Amino acid sequence: MINKVTLIGHLGGDPELRRLDNGSVVTRFSLATNENYKDKDGNWQKLTEWHNVVAWRDLGERAGNLLKKGMLVYVDGKVSYRKYTDRDGNDRYVTDIVANTFRLLEKIGNGSDMRFPQQDVRDSAHADSPAPQQEPEPVTENAGDLPF
Repeated sequence: MINKVTLIGHLGGDPELRRLDNGSVVTRFSLATNENYKDKDGNWQKLTEWHNVVAWRDLGERAGNLLKKGMLVYVDGKVSYRKYTDRDGNDRYVTDIVANTFRLLEKIGNGSDMRFPQQDVRDSAHADSPAPQQEPEPVTENAGDLPF
């Protein structure tokens, strides 16, 4: 069985880091992904989807310290569904993306302090899992040596 989600989007706000009574850290943030498409009249439309992302333990600590509103971020994780009862006794359903790893996709800082993170930030519980594959180099027009 596979439960895997890969998202690239912008943070909708600064992450909210909480420390639980047992000492665990949980960080929550919203991530916006965009999709462009042509409607039936041929006009371009933009559809924005919002995702609730949760990061636990060390990964949550790093997300809370590194991420800021508006940053472009790659998130790899799994879908999690939960149900709870609100104060009025109504059942509520929530869909979360539980992050296994994230990667900043833009430069951090300004001026001479700029740096680009060179490795994924991973949950220590998943440190043995393979890193995401790098994007292949784009094929150029001079790709006449392809076998097909």
